[in-house]
Amino acid sequence: MARKAATAAILETSAELFAPEADFPDFSHEAMAYARGAQCVVGVDEAGRGPLAGPVVVAAVRLDPERIPQGLNDSKKLTAERREELFAEILAVADVSVVSAPPSDILSLNIRGATLAAMARAVRALPCAADCVLVDGRDVPPMLACPGIALIGGDGRSVSIAAASIVAKVMRDRMCAIMDCDAPNFGFAGHKGYGTAAHLKALNLHGPCRHHRSAFAPVAALLVTQTVVVVES
Repeated sequence: MARKAATAAILETSAELFAPEADFPDFSHEAMAYARGAQCVVGVDEAGRGPLAGPVVVAAVRLDPERIPQGLNDSKKLTAERREELFAEILAVADVSVVSAPPSDILSLNIRGATLAAMARAVRALPCAADCVLVDGRDVPPMLACPGIALIGGDGRSVSIAAASIVAKVMRDRMCAIMDCDAPNFGFAGHKGYGTAAHLKALNLHGPCRHHRSAFAPVAALLVTQTVVVVES
C-alpha cells in the first residue's frame, strides 16, 4: 500500500514537471520525487535518433544525491573533451546502464518504438529497482514498471537526464569510431552518421552499408531507385 501511495503521489507531479522552466539542470525534479516517496529516481536520455546510420543509444543513470558531478549539462552544450571527463566521473559515482538499438531494430519498430523499447531495457538493467523515471522529451516508454515523467528539454533541466545524455553521447561516438573502422568509405567517425554533404556524397558513391538505416531517406530512396550492392567492409 505504501508503494502504491508513493506511486500515485509521484504521478501527480507529471503535469508540473512537464513544462520547461530552468536554464541549467539541477536536482529539483529528483528531490521532489524523493520527497513524495520514491526510492530510486532515474534519468534517461538517448543519442542518435536523427542520423542515417548507426544505432540509437540510450543511457539510464541513477545519481547519488551526495556525489553529483559538477558541470552536468545537455551533452550538446559540452565539448567532446568535457563530455569524456564527465563520463568518467559519472561512471565512478552513479548507477549506469547503456542499451543500443541497431538499425535492424529501427527498421522493425521505427525510430520512436526502438528508442522507447531501449529506454525500458536500460531502466531494467540498472542494479536498483527504479520507481520514478525522468525521461527527456515528450514520450514515456509504456513498458516501464514504474511511473515515468516526460520532461521537454530534460537534459537541460534535470542533472540525472543530463548525465544520461552525456553517457549516451560518449558511448555512441565510440560506436561510430568502430563503425568507421568497419566501413572506412563513409567517414562515420567524423559525422557520426548524420546526413552531412560528405556523408551523402559517400552514400551515393558507394551505396549503403550494413550500418545504414534502410527506412531513412535518402537511404530508402537510394535502395528503391537503383540496385545497390551493400558494402560489407
